[in-house]
Amino acid sequence: MKALKNLTSLKEVVKIYVPSTYNVDQKIDNYKFVEGIESGLSNLFGGSTTIEANGAYLSNNGFLVTEKINIVYAFCENLDNEKIDSVLTLCEWLKKEMKQECISLEVNNELYFV
Repeated sequence: MKALKNLTSLKEVVKIYVPSTYNVDQKIDNYKFVEGIESGLSNLFGGSTTIEANGAYLSNNGFLVTEKINIVYAFCENLDNEKIDSVLTLCEWLKKEMKQECISLEVNNELYFV
């Protein structure tokens, strides 16, 4: 572990969950939205990584929505209020463009619904 002392540690992480549905439950190709979030996080933090996953949640109408999602994440040294505000702006953009009830945002292992 001695060798790690000389390396930069990125201890904080933000993750934005990109749905593959439009207007809550209409299946769509989410490529351009994933690309937009990747670009936004890369501009803020120098890079991003995307993974695919399966997601499910109960909509406001009480029905189960299941879908493929993409989790776009980025690590950084320090999350200040300005960066968090920029991440929230990305989430609000995604929510509006995809007509979602909310967007999931994970910050340092805590999940928020934007």
